Amino acid sequence: MSVKIVNQNDISRVIINDPKTYNSLSFKNLTDLIKAIKKLDHDNKTKVIIIEGAGKGFSAGHNLKEVKSLKKKEKYQKLFNLCSKLMLLIVEGRKPVIAKVHGAAYAAGCQLVASCDLAYSTRDALFSTPGVNIGLFCSTPMVAVSRKIKRKSMMKMLLTGEPITAKHAKEIGLINDYFPKSKLNNEVLKIAKKIASKSNLTIKIGKQTFYKQLEMPLRKAYAYTSRMMTLNMMAMDAKEGISAFLEKRKPIWKNK
Repeated sequence: MSVKIVNQNDISRVIINDPKTYNSLSFKNLTDLIKAIKKLDHDNKTKVIIIEGAGKGFSAGHNLKEVKSLKKKEKYQKLFNLCSKLMLLIVEGRKPVIAKVHGAAYAAGCQLVASCDLAYSTRDALFSTPGVNIGLFCSTPMVAVSRKIKRKSMMKMLLTGEPITAKHAKEIGLINDYFPKSKLNNEVLKIAKKIASKSNLTIKIGKQTFYKQLEMPLRKAYAYTSRMMTLNMMAMDAKEGISAFLEKRKPIWKNK
């Protein structure tokens, strides 16, 4: 398998295990990632998913040797559709997904980082949408990245193809934070454990509501989120959470 799943209690790590191609998002790796994310999204034991890369870095994006060999329009379309399917699966899934980045996250690899709910990296990590350098504008990667950062920052990345540092990626909102290499794993696990301690049901409702309301006009967004908060309020976990707060005790989640 080009993708490994490592379970640590209620946290599951998805490792792109193809260091020879710098964890490229090839047909095989995309297919395996989709299978892994689907499996974990329906696994009741898993509360948080972490995506990371084996070897020197996170992911260099599509495998250019594979891309060059495709030749037919239908094959290109199939590859980019498959990549889009993975990104949508992450965004529309029920579980929070954290990108844990070291080395480079380029092109579709940068898209993968942007598609995750949270992202943390090493201090020396680099992020780029470099398609313009090879005559192939990063059109699909920009869908995810442009929804996380401001337009001027996005256009600079797209038009120059130049990589940005972890420090700059944090400043423009592409990642949440960066840490020394030796601390990244512990810091990401700390965040994951904190999220995993919350009600599964509440997180699921909240994540889906967050992304849907972003695409709505203001008035429609308020109407939709009011309905979702009402739905959430009817759940046992909301009643338990409020009772626990008032009684100054830890809540016991039923995820119902």
